[in-house]
Amino acid sequence: MSGEQGEAAMGNSAQAGDLAAGTGAGSRAANPPVRFLRNAVILGLLTAIGPFAIDMYLPALPSIGASLGADSGAVLMSMTAFFVSFAAFQLVFGPLSDMIGRKPPLYVGIALFALASIGCALAGDVRTLILFRALQGVGGAAGIVIPRAIVRDLHRGVDEARLLSLLMLVFSVSPLLAPLVGSQVVELASWRGVFWLVCALALLALLMLALAVRETRPSAQRSGRGFAGVFEACGKLARDPRFLGMTFIGGFALSGFFVFLSNSSFVMMGRYHFTATEYSLAFSVNAAAFFFTSQFNGWLGARFGLAAMVRPALWGYAAALAVMCVLAAAGVDNYWAVGAPFFISNAFLGLVMPVTSVLALDAHGPIAGTAASLLSTLQLAVGAAVMAISGKFADGTLAPMVYAIAVCGLAAFATGMVTPIVGRSAGAAPGG
Repeated sequence: MSGEQGEAAMGNSAQAGDLAAGTGAGSRAANPPVRFLRNAVILGLLTAIGPFAIDMYLPALPSIGASLGADSGAVLMSMTAFFVSFAAFQLVFGPLSDMIGRKPPLYVGIALFALASIGCALAGDVRTLILFRALQGVGGAAGIVIPRAIVRDLHRGVDEARLLSLLMLVFSVSPLLAPLVGSQVVELASWRGVFWLVCALALLALLMLALAVRETRPSAQRSGRGFAGVFEACGKLARDPRFLGMTFIGGFALSGFFVFLSNSSFVMMGRYHFTATEYSLAFSVNAAAFFFTSQFNGWLGARFGLAAMVRPALWGYAAALAVMCVLAAAGVDNYWAVGAPFFISNAFLGLVMPVTSVLALDAHGPIAGTAASLLSTLQLAVGAAVMAISGKFADGTLAPMVYAIAVCGLAAFATGMVTPIVGRSAGAAPGG
């Protein structure tokens, strides 16, 4: 990038940041780090609404089954239903945000999420719960994909990685605190209280959206071709090996964490007799590893280039999972011994996920909403499929969960080795 191009890009980012903050061009003198942090907090909170409903729900799974007279497979189906709709409807909300702006689809999605949460709280049987969880996933799809498109509206390259990492730091409130909060809510108000609480959070998000977020997709930039343009954009993305490679690296890696997410409560609380609070703390430690290392992405990307970070991070991620798998295969039946390399793998995952997302979207600014939705949809679809398959082999013991996570790690590593840029040594590449 030439000096003139760099200055122009920085100017565009500053203008977009002013627009998002609602300050206009006249406030360019405002403190950029403060504005940067404010955007991260607002977008992070919007993004966390859907995942919060997942993570807070985990300690409640056994009590839901007992309350509704359902087995663990039926209860897990309510989680799978959420993920399937959560993934599929991102392909609706993302393109809509390209066509009509970022905020209107966010209003619709979060409002639907709040209404579906009420339905979940009032469900009298597991089938009704599954139905409303699916509707909850539809609404949550808007909150996960559109903020990512807004980040792409605001910044490029290293700054984009920094904002995504800060967004994930705010987003980390969900896996760090939600299981702990969920366990306390279950004890005080039963599992139904979890859904009343996420409904209240969704209503708070609606208020925050109305008061603190301005439109980052000006009318002149909106797509006027309707869904015909969406199909054309998806075709373009499907022909881009870099987009597909980065998407599936993240998808397979994230699937390993999804396996842990869907099976860990049964293994820890059933096999190892963790209390709900102990389980929540153990879960939060692994999430903390991810979000702590993700905060180094901006510094590492500026020093080495974003593309150069992915290959060593994948090697570390795969090596840690290999150690975990060997321990399980050797018959080690101690959660903390097997969990230590899993903790390390999540630390490397914090370097993989934000950077692969940035590199996937880097060349697709004009269709950022569609690109972000396709990326997230494919990743979550892989995660939902892996959860469904791994659930067939789950027996409440440690080994099946460990092997499924290790397979996901191997798939992410193999994908990285055949992906342009990652599969060979690279310095600063576009986006770096």
